[in-house]
Amino acid sequence: MDEPHLDVVIVGAGLSGIGAAYHLQQDCTDKTYKIIEARGAIGGTWDLFRYPGIRSDSDMYTLGYSFKPWPHKNAMADGASILAYIQEAADENNITGNIQFHTRLTHAAWSSETQSWTLTLTHSLAGSSQQSASTVRCNILSICCGYYDYAQGYTPDFTGLDSFTGQVVHPQHWPEDLAYQDKKVLIIGSGATAMTLAPALSERAAQVTILQRSPSYVVSRPTQDPIARLLRPLLPHKIVHSIVRWKSIALQQMIYKLSRENPQKLKSKILALTSKQLSADYVAKHFTPSYNPWDQRVCAVPDNDLFEAINQQKVTVITQSIDKFIPQGILLNSGQIIEADIIVTATGLNLVRLGGIDIRVDEQPIDFAQTYLYKGVMYSDVPNLINTFGYTNASWTLRSDLISSYLCRLLAHMDKTQTNTMTPRLQAQHQNMPQRDMLDNFSANYIKRHMQTFPKQGDQSPWTNPQDYKTDKARLIAEPVDDGVLIFSHSK
Repeated sequence: MDEPHLDVVIVGAGLSGIGAAYHLQQDCTDKTYKIIEARGAIGGTWDLFRYPGIRSDSDMYTLGYSFKPWPHKNAMADGASILAYIQEAADENNITGNIQFHTRLTHAAWSSETQSWTLTLTHSLAGSSQQSASTVRCNILSICCGYYDYAQGYTPDFTGLDSFTGQVVHPQHWPEDLAYQDKKVLIIGSGATAMTLAPALSERAAQVTILQRSPSYVVSRPTQDPIARLLRPLLPHKIVHSIVRWKSIALQQMIYKLSRENPQKLKSKILALTSKQLSADYVAKHFTPSYNPWDQRVCAVPDNDLFEAINQQKVTVITQSIDKFIPQGILLNSGQIIEADIIVTATGLNLVRLGGIDIRVDEQPIDFAQTYLYKGVMYSDVPNLINTFGYTNASWTLRSDLISSYLCRLLAHMDKTQTNTMTPRLQAQHQNMPQRDMLDNFSANYIKRHMQTFPKQGDQSPWTNPQDYKTDKARLIAEPVDDGVLIFSHSK
């Protein structure tokens, strides 16, 4: 029996995968596709993470889809609302029936002879350890499964961890029945997860402590967008959504540009805003990082919830280093002991490149650390592979939306030119470009731990990864797809 053959296989049924399917259905109506999803549900990140208070710190006017206006008043939305939104987008566009759940892509092999990918799929039965395998062929492989490891979050090798007599929890695997009411909860971490968890847990816990090795920038944002609130009674919903979306995009880009051109000015502004909520000494000690804004992500909290919890003495922040775990909690290098019933290790993520898939071209394994990133989307000498990687300095979906539109442009061009293979090739003028990390202006530890395994960028377009929406829109939407670097070819 011949293997099934599809035009496009999408890996991942989260925000990016559902968005890619929508664009294919709208702009490439003659193309066949299937979404491969390793888990048993739509939603990706928003189905995986279930810890208290989980929410987006990007506004939903930009994290949401361009084709589906965000239906709620809250611009900073909780995880359950975002998950329902993704599921609704899939259902109302008849995408759900094209998703193959409990199916993991383990191997992808490109053949220049057949001009196609052969994909090895592993199928798991829900509630069972039994597995089966199958293969499918496709022309285009579109990977939309993000960049971190769903199986396990990152926990440092803490000394004495096993000696702690309480419970240790990582946010990525939050127990549904965790009893934290009237308990002393210690959160280790300084990122968005810690800043989200602390005020949520403080509503029921006896005391919540954030223990951070170094501070992060934290800004408060209104849960409801003020422009949307003003315009909502006056204009149709779609028009309001469009206006606020473009306002938010422009504001994100302006702030990031300021962070590169005048970081001290932006730093002073952020700290001045934080100082309106907390004492100057507290801000200086616990909310003044040593790095510049957007060298790491800036944490956003809705309606001052974290600052209010601190002022009400429900949440305490301690900025010190850990010596070791002890039976009753944690011993700091200063000699101070923090007692806890529950310790939450909000210590970050493990990254995984291209979903951990074994990818080969003509039977040769690809070392992606030796490839160059083409327009932030494809890889040098790897045919017909699209990878969706969003922004670190803006909403993920802004870029995934551009990449989905770009894929449709590529498919249309191949139809017009009767080609079926596209391969980015380094031209002579690019051969001696210096190699830079794929994300070279972003110093977050979870990024630095893994960047050596990721593709590189150069210093010449289209081999750069600027993390800039305006640049990406020009490169992916406005510029011709046939640029002499992306090589299109016919079947043999």
